[in-house]
Amino acid sequence: MSDKLQGIVSPSIDNLLSKTNSKYELVIFASKRARQINDYYSALHEGSLFNNVGPLVETTIDEKPLTIAMHEIDEDKLVITREAE
Repeated sequence: MSDKLQGIVSPSIDNLLSKTNSKYELVIFASKRARQINDYYSALHEGSLFNNVGPLVETTIDEKPLTIAMHEIDEDKLVITREAE
């Protein structure tokens, strides 16, 4: 399989959904982390790295922040915590 297509099928959606209660929770969780990764890369260009956490998995230069976030969730680098209701 081509490396270009790997981001589409890996990690599998079934595996990611098993780590959350719903697809909506997965989308919100992954998008928040993708924004954090995006902020990290922006700060990297500005020379300020103290307020942001970079990718927790190995990445390539062409991977998007959302793809990186999905890989972090898949590899259990991130865990969803639920606030007390």
